[in-house]
Amino acid sequence: MTARILIVDEVATNRIILKAKLGAACYQPLMAADGRTCLQLARETAPDALLLATALPDLDGMEVLRQLRADPVTAELPILMVTADPDPAIRLAALRAGADDILTKPLDDAVLMARLRNLLRTRATLAELGRGGGALQTLGLAEAPAGFDQPGQVVIVTARCDQALHLRREIAALLGLHGRTLTPDEALAEAADDTRNHRATDLFVIDADSGGAGAGLRLMSELRSRAATRHAAVLMLLGQPDPAAIATAFDLGAHDVQPWTTSGAEQALRLRALLRRKRSEDRLRMLVQNSVQMALIDPLTGLYNRRYAMARLTAIEARARETAGRFAVMVVDLDRFKSVNDRWGHAAGDMVLIEVAHRLGGNRRAEDLVARIGGEEFLVVLPDTDPFEASRIADRLRRAMEALPITLPCGASIRITVSIGLMSGGGPTGPDRPESAAETLERADRALLLAKTSGRNQVIQGQSAA
Repeated sequence: MTARILIVDEVATNRIILKAKLGAACYQPLMAADGRTCLQLARETAPDALLLATALPDLDGMEVLRQLRADPVTAELPILMVTADPDPAIRLAALRAGADDILTKPLDDAVLMARLRNLLRTRATLAELGRGGGALQTLGLAEAPAGFDQPGQVVIVTARCDQALHLRREIAALLGLHGRTLTPDEALAEAADDTRNHRATDLFVIDADSGGAGAGLRLMSELRSRAATRHAAVLMLLGQPDPAAIATAFDLGAHDVQPWTTSGAEQALRLRALLRRKRSEDRLRMLVQNSVQMALIDPLTGLYNRRYAMARLTAIEARARETAGRFAVMVVDLDRFKSVNDRWGHAAGDMVLIEVAHRLGGNRRAEDLVARIGGEEFLVVLPDTDPFEASRIADRLRRAMEALPITLPCGASIRITVSIGLMSGGGPTGPDRPESAAETLERADRALLLAKTSGRNQVIQGQSAA
């Protein structure tokens, strides 16, 4: 869908020029000549970004900005303010009121378009993460994020010792944070070191001029491509604010680009905004990650649940079909488990299930799948395993269950046995070969039923479809 950009400017010529430029870039421009119309359109049309002039005929642009940020409907809308006045106080006021950035006229087309693309990418990332977390919250699969924020981890990257010292002092004075300093080579080496066990960097402040022309941009691209640093915010500092370099930096992934001459007060506002946005993205990312895990993990035993197990079994069966390999499926069921709950209570039953899961997990290979697929029913899938080896493993699991008693919360000890239905899949094609993972599982279920009805505490090998 084409992004909609709301242009708010009292000068008709400015609106028309911006409309033409945005239309040529395949955006859908909307226009407003005053603050009240802006507020109405922002609510009713849900634009993707807003270009807001500081001077408007009815409401001050700063007041419009504050109202947009106070309204839940428009609070997260990317807002780029535009001013003809170079007064630093106006820039500070805009950033304090919540502007994502403020550009001074005359506008450079390349910088304007790159900044818009940058803001829209950030909005799309947040929207994607928010949709994932929101959907899982709706389903009751997500927990609220913790409210505590650790201090931001800031890394200053420059090969110039004087600049590193200056930046460290300034960040400590402005934000109360003691940033680390690294050379470009040290930053790359640290990002590539998978053995490091330190908290991830929240913000990189990169000296774009350190190491020669284009070195800072190349470094940022490398950091954005590494797993350990790809989600960090990036502030690029330029000695010469060349419009082409600024536009390139935004397009390569910088979250903000500023000249070294930016005042300390403005720099502090920008750094705080970057850290806030990084934490917001981290919360959403963690929410989605934790929620997906909760959707796939059995909360009592910590094993995978049926949803994940069936998808994984299907993948294992597909691979075996492609390679003519073998795999085996075991359905493991606790014998007389109902009597445990009836006699000792559900807390004892839970303890038994946890211990059975522990023993199953402790007697498997790294590539094997163990999942809880029912109340007292477990699934074990053995990739690359022939029928003889599968039978041997199944009997070892059966013996591991009855070998040691399980101590219950009340102090009593009981011995548990299991019945196992085993079915092999894959191998050469033929009339007896299961047609799908679901059929393999169904035959293992039938074998389990036979094991239960013919005495329990045994392994029964599944038969062909005939």
